[in-house]
Amino acid sequence: MSLLPIIEVPDQLLREQSAPVERVDDDLKRLIADMFETMYEAPGIGLAAVQVAVPRRLLIIDLQDPVEEDGDPVKDPHVFINPEILKASDARKSYNEGCLSIPDQYAEIERPDIVRARWLDQHGKSHEGEFDGLMSVCLQHEVDHLNGILFIDYLSRLKRDMIVKKVVKSRKDREQAAIL
Repeated sequence: MSLLPIIEVPDQLLREQSAPVERVDDDLKRLIADMFETMYEAPGIGLAAVQVAVPRRLLIIDLQDPVEEDGDPVKDPHVFINPEILKASDARKSYNEGCLSIPDQYAEIERPDIVRARWLDQHGKSHEGEFDGLMSVCLQHEVDHLNGILFIDYLSRLKRDMIVKKVVKSRKDREQAAIL
């Protein structure tokens, strides 16, 4: 396994529609393992393949439930290949979202509280299920990535532009510090 670079705004790849995964094979399983390693290291709770510059309809989620006795989080990894949101509830809920491609920036985003989805797992097996709470928010956020949508797109243009400028400035500051 290896860490993958996470692309950040304003990279235009984040704005593209991801292509469907054609087959579940060893290369895809390696990508999934690398994505989990990358997400855990970041740290994050969700990652779409496009965020590691692979524009395919693949995402992973692990909400990492509360810690075990030894202090480590209990891992509960989920793989979603070619996910589709079939139905969303009318009831909505706000959540303070962040994104590994928009580091250190957060905003309250309102989304449907419950979603029903269909997807393939890492073995190519088809599933359908209903999600609520943080899992619903995370799934919607990551599916948005597959469609070229970022959480900041739900904000006003002014707020969105300010966040992108902060990310670009922060990246330049990190690059400058690395040179010194």
